[in-house]
Amino acid sequence: MDSCDVLIVGGGPAGSSCAWGLRNSGLNVVILDRQFFPRDKICGGWITPATLRNLEIDPDEYAQKCVLQPITGFRVGSIGSSALETDYGAPVSYGILRREFDAYLLERCGANLLLGTPLARVDRSGDGWIVNDRIRARVVVGAGGHFCPVARLVAGRNGAESPVVAQETEFEMDGRQRAGCRVRGDKPELYFCSDMQGYGWCFRKGNVLNIGLGRADPHRLSAHVAGFLEFLSSAGRISFDVPALHGHAYLLHGTSTRNAVADGLLLVGDAAGLACPQSGEGIRPAVESGLLAAKNIAKANGIYKRQAFDDYRMQIAAKHQAAIARIGRLLPPQWISSIAKQLLKKPWFVRDVVLDEWFLASNRP
Repeated sequence: MDSCDVLIVGGGPAGSSCAWGLRNSGLNVVILDRQFFPRDKICGGWITPATLRNLEIDPDEYAQKCVLQPITGFRVGSIGSSALETDYGAPVSYGILRREFDAYLLERCGANLLLGTPLARVDRSGDGWIVNDRIRARVVVGAGGHFCPVARLVAGRNGAESPVVAQETEFEMDGRQRAGCRVRGDKPELYFCSDMQGYGWCFRKGNVLNIGLGRADPHRLSAHVAGFLEFLSSAGRISFDVPALHGHAYLLHGTSTRNAVADGLLLVGDAAGLACPQSGEGIRPAVESGLLAAKNIAKANGIYKRQAFDDYRMQIAAKHQAAIARIGRLLPPQWISSIAKQLLKKPWFVRDVVLDEWFLASNRP
């Protein structure tokens, strides 16, 4: 039977960031993932400069090998209405292709990789775990997204979960589609539903276009998506039919019933339900939680009881509370919902609240 100190289940940004954070710890780290990389991953795919700094990625160096679309502004509005353009005059975010980004992080993370291998079974054994009847690990990190099999070990103990549901598509445009697309790479477009229970987006990354819509209220999702696509066509943003959209789900931070820690176990990223409460953005929380988990594992000095990971649990909880406190100081949520269309016509609200607070989190430590 093979042995390791830390087994990370999931090779996405959360798992690879955790492994990268442990690269100098002296621990034997293995990443297990059911897929081989590079693998296709449909995602809006935007990252802030904070994510690059956290991972010590030089944007110029990364852009030599992979798509890194500078984002210097946004178009923001509500579905069915006109949009406001906000221009920052310099990159405030970047568009990436998850197929490239995830493979890049995985390649440099320093862990041993066990790819093309699904997690079939995990059993507690003494002070560790036996995975797939062949790997003994002292710590297991669940990093496999919303449906991570490790998360099932600690999920649903405090009630039912209510995930955000979304549909999106990502494709490389041909010449006809490029000619019929008015979405600019440096200005992603965000359009909120009238009840502020979700929003649609258009992100262009070079010749690749990502279109989708997500809602906290799952009822009639397909109808909302169809209405959004019709709006994009009638508003002249795209003049062609898009490929089939695919569904996925995730939990907003503060809505998950999953315990993020247990004896010898931590959850990171979407497996822990850490998507940003207002924007649904998941890459930065995935990276930050992976790095925090790595610090706590290294600090535990081989004693991997739940109490050793309490700092990790409190740190991710504190991030959520800080975000909610900042939003609450700006405007009460019920007020935002009731006058959403009017607020989305105000340049100060779009820039200061929607973009700086919700989507760019520019003041978040």
